[in-house]
Amino acid sequence: MGKSKALSRVRAYFEEGGFEQDLRRRVAIQSDSQTAEKVDQLQLYLDQELGPSLVKLGFEVRILANPKGAGPILLAHRHESDELPTILTYGHGDVVPGHDHQWREGLAPWELKIEGERWYGRGTADNKGQHSINLAALEQVIQARDGRLGFNLKAIFETGEERGSIGLREFCEQHAQSLSADLFLASDGPRLNANQPTLFLGSRGTALFSLEVISREGGLHSGNWGGVMENPAVVLANALACLVGPQGQLLCRELTPGPIPEDVLAAIADLEIGQHTLGLALNEHWGEPGLSYGERLFGWNTLEVLALDAGNPQKPINAIPPRAQAFCNLRFVLGTQTEDLESTLRQHLDAHGFEQVRIHMGQIMPATRLDLGNKWIALIKDAISKVTDQKIAVIPNLAGTVPNDIFADVLGLPTIWVPHSYPGCSQHAPNEHMLTPIIQEGLDIMTSVFWELGELNKNT
Repeated sequence: MGKSKALSRVRAYFEEGGFEQDLRRRVAIQSDSQTAEKVDQLQLYLDQELGPSLVKLGFEVRILANPKGAGPILLAHRHESDELPTILTYGHGDVVPGHDHQWREGLAPWELKIEGERWYGRGTADNKGQHSINLAALEQVIQARDGRLGFNLKAIFETGEERGSIGLREFCEQHAQSLSADLFLASDGPRLNANQPTLFLGSRGTALFSLEVISREGGLHSGNWGGVMENPAVVLANALACLVGPQGQLLCRELTPGPIPEDVLAAIADLEIGQHTLGLALNEHWGEPGLSYGERLFGWNTLEVLALDAGNPQKPINAIPPRAQAFCNLRFVLGTQTEDLESTLRQHLDAHGFEQVRIHMGQIMPATRLDLGNKWIALIKDAISKVTDQKIAVIPNLAGTVPNDIFADVLGLPTIWVPHSYPGCSQHAPNEHMLTPIIQEGLDIMTSVFWELGELNKNT
């Protein structure tokens, strides 16, 4: 009866416009962490939105400085009993820039606009809409249980995720005791597809770096010097070609993870991934030969060229450019040796005759993956199954990257993510949105999950 009451309450909250009202306020705060002029909006989001919302739910809230000088971080704790399990949850209040003039006519990034099943606005999918679902579900469970959850809950909300979670690792190291828990449970990233409730248990890691060739100080006439002077763009193109083949295969095998573990293969095989199931037609022959779509996406590595710079593409002239640069991103799964990534790249390039290619390393975020036999997976999956007839996708690790290594490695927690977005949400792009069916199902799912977590002590 109690759980039915909580589900009825959360559905009424949505139908009566409560979710829309909360999300509209949150989207209106321009908490863009990448634009210096909007840094005050990060503090405002915590002070005006998340802090009061959590206090209302019975949390003790602290908003603390970031140890690396980036956006502030909120810590909250709701303690019921030392005898109860403790859950740590997470979200981020910052968003990417609005790109105001790139949204289609009738839409604006800082104003929630609902058209059919689409809820448009910056942060709807990443991450304001997702943590709004979780906070709403928490509130209804607490009210249905007459002020109790049945477990202890801690929360951490950062405001620098869109800058690579600057300072979050150091913050968690400093506050490890305050963040101790039995389980990490949060929502970010996309589902496998729009129709399928999803769990993911970690994420691919990411390494950013650039390759640069500087041949001389200035350009040279392509006729007078062509054929006798090095073209750095040609050198760079060939250097890239020795790292990645014409169909996306990693040719530097030291950048691959080795054999995919059997339990990971089995989990991926259970996912329904076809050429058209993710919303876009997939390239059948792109990537590692012999692997399925799912294995390439969730069990393997990929090296992507993000941008190329040589000469002036807007106004080409008949000159050999003096320099060329490629900005690259390695996405990698657990098992990849990335501790000496720069040395690995250097050795491979040198072995292929590209000693003149310079390597500039950027940020690296490690890969993580929870053991697929962990007891919490079955518990969360069972809680979701109580409110949906859909098959639940259990992804060993997200193909993208979240700061999961901080919670898994620094805090030593089992990590489970329950996303409320989908691959076509236009995250980080103009026209970002979330979908009505996912919002409604997400509210049901999180209400069920929080309710069942509160039953744990009764069942042991």
